[in-house]
Amino acid sequence: MTLTKADLAEAVYKEHETITKRDAVRAVESFLRLSKNILIAGDDLLISGFGKFNVKNKKPRKGRNPQTGEDFILDARQVVTFHPSGLLRTKVNES
Repeated sequence: MTLTKADLAEAVYKEHETITKRDAVRAVESFLRLSKNILIAGDDLLISGFGKFNVKNKKPRKGRNPQTGEDFILDARQVVTFHPSGLLRTKVNES
């Protein structure tokens, strides 16, 4: 099963009696926007009890087109990695 933004907003709405659906959607979208902006800036995002999102720099490397066998250089790039917290890892492995 895939969890969407709409599913997150619905879960927030159901969990909090005093919040409207519109406010739940805004809260989820705000959190995701802030998270994206932090990662775009190249900073790490740590969510206690959940995990850490890291931005890593990859060096250029040699690649090969499997159809033609042609060699080429892949450009340097940035990637986002995720490392779950020990608590999350334990709970996932329990189920």
